[in-house]
Amino acid sequence: MLADDLTDCRACPRLAGYLDEVRARWPAYHSRPVAPFGDPRARLLIVGLAPGLHGANRTGRPFTGDHAGILLYECLHRYGFASVPASVSSEDGLRLSDCLITNAVKCVPPQNKPEPAEIRRCNAYLRDELSRLSSVRLILALGAVAHRGVLDALGERPGRLPFAHGARHALADGRLLVDSYHCSRYNTQTRRLTPEAFAAVFADLRRELDSIPR
Repeated sequence: MLADDLTDCRACPRLAGYLDEVRARWPAYHSRPVAPFGDPRARLLIVGLAPGLHGANRTGRPFTGDHAGILLYECLHRYGFASVPASVSSEDGLRLSDCLITNAVKCVPPQNKPEPAEIRRCNAYLRDELSRLSSVRLILALGAVAHRGVLDALGERPGRLPFAHGARHALADGRLLVDSYHCSRYNTQTRRLTPEAFAAVFADLRRELDSIPR
């Protein structure tokens, strides 16, 4: 799915140095750029922010191994995209159907905050993914950074399509971009994003996909 140099990418000095530090402290961690996970013929692409330090950076699978993925995989299972409702490790046997998950930034950033230059540099990978994923019809952006990353990767003007939870944006290439608050611990614990509101996003995505012939 990605350019062949993804796992060896050291284009961002700050992120590369941080990965070296993490690898030295936790040798068993994945501690490399995290590749997309899911169905290569998916019609739904989910774009998150970046791997979590003790989640995807540890397990090597997006949204796996920390709090951020709990609600996401529950909804994926509830609406027929995941074989089981919890993603624990890259070896747990979970399978995605008609869905693929990636991140706007492939490496874990310090304090979970990538810098603008790092986001722009890593956008080449997201652009490559979107160009190869001809089957994708719907894109779910989890948070404003993912939203902006998708627009940049597709050459869309961000000012024309502002981020808002539940917003739907028709893209120039015929795809539909749907926005949601990120399913982070902060957002779910502060109730900025409730389970009901997140499930409603997936219910809409399921209805939309069911109306599109394969």
